[in-house]
Amino acid sequence: MQVILIFLSAVLVNNFVMSRFLGICPFLGVSKKVETAFGMGVAVTFVMALASAVTFLVYNFILVKLEITYLYNIAFILIIAGLVQLVEMYLKKSSPTLYQALGIYLPLITTNCAVLGVTVLNMENYSDSFLTSVVHGVGAAVGFTLAIVLFAGIRERMEHNNIPAAFKGFPIALITAGLMSIAFLGFTGLIRL
Repeated sequence: MQVILIFLSAVLVNNFVMSRFLGICPFLGVSKKVETAFGMGVAVTFVMALASAVTFLVYNFILVKLEITYLYNIAFILIIAGLVQLVEMYLKKSSPTLYQALGIYLPLITTNCAVLGVTVLNMENYSDSFLTSVVHGVGAAVGFTLAIVLFAGIRERMEHNNIPAAFKGFPIALITAGLMSIAFLGFTGLIRL
């Protein structure tokens, strides 16, 4: 039951984009079309899930054993960079159109603060259990995907609306993101861990 609560908490209550404000760059940059937003969400999900698993193992079985836990940031960034390279090579071969649509935002997953944030939060809060660490990482990634796909759907529908000239483009996107964030605040207090 605790694992389900951790997952739901990461998806809804402590959503990395809407509540923690991590991963805003790809959230705003890749959310113009649902297809590309979903593709970015899947890529981030893959990287976050694997990064949660690998960083748990590296932290607990290498950094703690060698008493060099102060190097966790460097180790985590190197692991994330390697995983992003794998995702980038896979997408380039298997889905060139998605690879082109994601553009510069795909390699930027390496520096996406949401990915590094989930690994650091796992280290601080879930370093005692591999399962809870990975479940939290997957939940955070699903929450990121949910937020970016919902935002892309709203942005696609707004293209067909009559928006005042001063709000067209990025300003209305920021207003919409703010309103979505307020909506996600409705989940506050739903789950207490």
